[in-house]
Amino acid sequence: MLENIKNWFCAHFDIKAYPTTYINIIVALLIFPCLLFLPSRWGYENGVLENIQMIALFAGVFFALKSKVDKKFFIFVALVLAILILREINCGRTIFFAIPGEVNSFYSWKEIKYGYLAHPIYGAFIASVGVYFLWNKLFINLWDKIKNVRLPIWDICLMILGMALGIYAEEVFHNFVFEEITELLFYTGLIGIIYLYSHHNNFKRELPVATEAETKEEE
Repeated sequence: MLENIKNWFCAHFDIKAYPTTYINIIVALLIFPCLLFLPSRWGYENGVLENIQMIALFAGVFFALKSKVDKKFFIFVALVLAILILREINCGRTIFFAIPGEVNSFYSWKEIKYGYLAHPIYGAFIASVGVYFLWNKLFINLWDKIKNVRLPIWDICLMILGMALGIYAEEVFHNFVFEEITELLFYTGLIGIIYLYSHHNNFKRELPVATEAETKEEE
């Protein structure tokens, strides 16, 4: 029984630590020191921590678009990351519409000319990403990955930890630095997983080799 459980676990989960794992561990270990020593402004919109998040997200887009396997699926991944990037900058509101003389304050879309268009356009973009996912039947691809590809357990656990702590920081703790550093952990975990699936040999799906008969038939 125990041997069967062990074999099942080894078949579905990869317990090896990769360079991406060590990056996530470093970010996780930095959470407490950042909470203790960093000034609040580091957690503001467009602050240092959010800028690092944006670097991580753009790196994820780069990795996804450079993938040599499952190109349509990783284009979808890049589009999802684009949604997250737009969310981080509130579709540009926190970059271009700061209130002069005030700290970490921005005009609402209602106060901005044509601002009422922002949410419908953002919603239409999200919907178009969903259409791309369904049109290309990527749900089949996703389910196939879940069934057949080993999961990098440590990267996934650290990503989930970042998500859980980020929700706690936003809903309960109400600390800008804590919220942003835990969100960074979620993003680095996510980007690490994307990198492993798109570039690391251990996670690439091998295409079936065509037989000689199939080759002649195609010709």
